[in-house]
Amino acid sequence: MSKPTKSAYGSWKSPIQARQIAEGTIALAEATIEGEFIYWIEHRPAEGGRCVVVRRDSDGTVTDMTPEGFNARTRVHEYGGGAYLPCGAKVIFANFADQRLYCYCGQGPAQPITPEADLRYADMVCDDPRNRLIAVREDHSGSGEAVNTIAAIHCHGDGRSEVLVGGNDFYAAPRISPDGCRLAWVTWNHPDMPWDAAELWVAPIEEDGSIGEAAHVAGGPGEGIAQPRWSPEGVLHFVSDRTDWWNIYRFRGGKVEPLTQLEAEFTGPHWVFGGSSYSFAGEGRIVCAYVQGGVHKLAVLDGATGELEPIETPYTTIGSLRARGGRAVFVGGSPTRPAAVVLMDLASRKTHQIRRASEVEIDPGYLSVPEAIEFPTEGGLTAHGLFYAPRNKDFAAPADEKPPLVVMVHGGPTAAASTSLRLSIQYYTSRGLAVLDVNYGGSTGYGRKYRERLYGQWGVVDVDDCCNGAKHLAGRGLVDGRRMAVTGGSAGGYTTLACLTFRDVFAAGASHYGISDCEVLAKETHKFESRYLDRLIGPYPEQRELYLERSPIHHIDQLSCPVAFFQGLEDQVVPPNQARMMVEALRKKRLPVAYMELAGEQHGFRKAENIRRVIEAELYFFSRIFTFDLAEPVEPIEIENL
Repeated sequence: MSKPTKSAYGSWKSPIQARQIAEGTIALAEATIEGEFIYWIEHRPAEGGRCVVVRRDSDGTVTDMTPEGFNARTRVHEYGGGAYLPCGAKVIFANFADQRLYCYCGQGPAQPITPEADLRYADMVCDDPRNRLIAVREDHSGSGEAVNTIAAIHCHGDGRSEVLVGGNDFYAAPRISPDGCRLAWVTWNHPDMPWDAAELWVAPIEEDGSIGEAAHVAGGPGEGIAQPRWSPEGVLHFVSDRTDWWNIYRFRGGKVEPLTQLEAEFTGPHWVFGGSSYSFAGEGRIVCAYVQGGVHKLAVLDGATGELEPIETPYTTIGSLRARGGRAVFVGGSPTRPAAVVLMDLASRKTHQIRRASEVEIDPGYLSVPEAIEFPTEGGLTAHGLFYAPRNKDFAAPADEKPPLVVMVHGGPTAAASTSLRLSIQYYTSRGLAVLDVNYGGSTGYGRKYRERLYGQWGVVDVDDCCNGAKHLAGRGLVDGRRMAVTGGSAGGYTTLACLTFRDVFAAGASHYGISDCEVLAKETHKFESRYLDRLIGPYPEQRELYLERSPIHHIDQLSCPVAFFQGLEDQVVPPNQARMMVEALRKKRLPVAYMELAGEQHGFRKAENIRRVIEAELYFFSRIFTFDLAEPVEPIEIENL
């Protein structure tokens, strides 16, 4: 074995390339079993960010169930999810361009179901006895806010839809009982988000297809409800965080009964439709996935005894879990395995990967395995994160040098750092930079109280935790405290800008479609999040002064380090003017600033050429600010005032 070459941190030559990440990696979601078929969705950057429903037959044949020219993606709540519904060998999906529903059988043209109208659909279920679909509908045909309802869509004839349940601000998860006689759903109202306060309701379906008198099952102030499911026997199950942690419950005999009582999370925040973390496996058994200590675990729950039997797997992230006919399917990943659609035989517990998110094979000698860390933060509390040390088997740094640090801030802000292999992190660590992926107060996976640390404190708690995590690593001598950067997207972009503006810890940062003006966001963002800041900051306009106080754009005088901005021009969640205002302010102050606008991108970058460009541009930006030479040239980004 050859001796590692001595080279400065950041200057190591890596086999992990931005082009591989952008073109050779897809995102996998919403795996499910339908009879003999396995279905899932692929987000394909190499095809312009197109979402494709894929079907795997029992003989292993794989078929794209979204024909060329179509994109299976709904814009309900803007974040979408739940954009397709398998019906045997056919698929019904929402097309992104026109938001109409189409039916496709794997060959020939896709057939439209719904007419051209300013309507969007998500989270569909089949109502077979009445030859219709039931779905969440979002109506943008009127003035003002969109109107969200649960609607029935007639599959034959003119494809018209009619409202079954309405009157509240939001709806999710319409679910029909096995006998076709009852409908359950989740609903909530402004200013709450569904993880703040959501309600579960159930009602009979009358002979004419209308909905009868509804009864409240669970949920309300201080309780988040998610994932209602009917067991094969017709018992309604759901997930609630009424005891601080999201656990599984059932509604039987007019009473709510807990089935699990762990300090664990059996679901996550409802940002997108179509999530599934538990499924019925027959004989009173429930296959379920949950998070403890930031790591996913798989188990079988006995509905009669409440006993939870662990299932050992190599996967530390598990989502999109469905079971049927003695099999389970899920999307799983680990620190050394890219995400994959995994099929499990429930009797033998054997697993088989049927689709990987990336076919790029990386020698383990170039992979940094994260260390789960806890560190002290403000108020005598503890925060969490995943620390990735630099790792490249071919290189070693001089003994007297410490690596630069890139702190990554997830979005949401209720999301969580993932332990699944992320080549975007390994891109940095294999070049000699350290990475801290922070689970700041407000993140999911540590109970409701941890999530609620951010209430009224957005721009404070998250900022403190990111800064304290970086200082903790510098204090342990693991990173160079003079060369620490912070980067994040969306809400993570806001925290990035707030860290750079209101604290003096980081020497540089990069904001990806991040928020700079909280007041503008409160005025301009879409319906789903239009009152989110009421909880995170305070009611607007009553607390306007607090919005101004928390907005980096109004405190440019406190910002004194270089910043790069990356912004999609079609972003409806964080409009481009948020970045433009900040860039112009930095120009006037003559601080080093880089700005990249990306045509055809919305909230998050989906096109391979743009993903590659942003990855390389951010690395180039940090290399110039921290003055390390790159081992290989990348396409530079213009840095003004440097």
